[in-house]
Amino acid sequence: MCIFCNIIIGKIPCYKTFEDDDVMAFLDINPVSHGHTLVVPKKHFTNMEDITEEELSKLIKAVKKVAYALKNGLGAAGYNVQLNNDPEAGQEVPHIHFHIIPRRQGDGLKIWKQTQYNKGEIEKVVDKIKGRI
Repeated sequence: MCIFCNIIIGKIPCYKTFEDDDVMAFLDINPVSHGHTLVVPKKHFTNMEDITEEELSKLIKAVKKVAYALKNGLGAAGYNVQLNNDPEAGQEVPHIHFHIIPRRQGDGLKIWKQTQYNKGEIEKVVDKIKGRI
């Protein structure tokens, strides 16, 4: 059983900020900023490909509700919502979860480095993606 499943059933304590029948939100114990919250479905799904559309809808609605509360309750200037999907993308716990990271002016947090496409690359990338949808 994964660590989030153990948190959901109460075997591991957490600092819960929201809960309903389908979703739980709790503070990350290693926050990027104070108030950094994880929002998880109570049913175990590994990643975006694994979760049903119905459960994803419930999850993202909770993300919106919790993000609003974080922004207004903590007086954050904004927030980032992030999903790390699979270990190569930084997913450390194999249970789908969204990070909500409160942002403040001058906090110094850098999200990612941007690059550019070489000539002709962008069209090839579009074709590969469109061919799978």
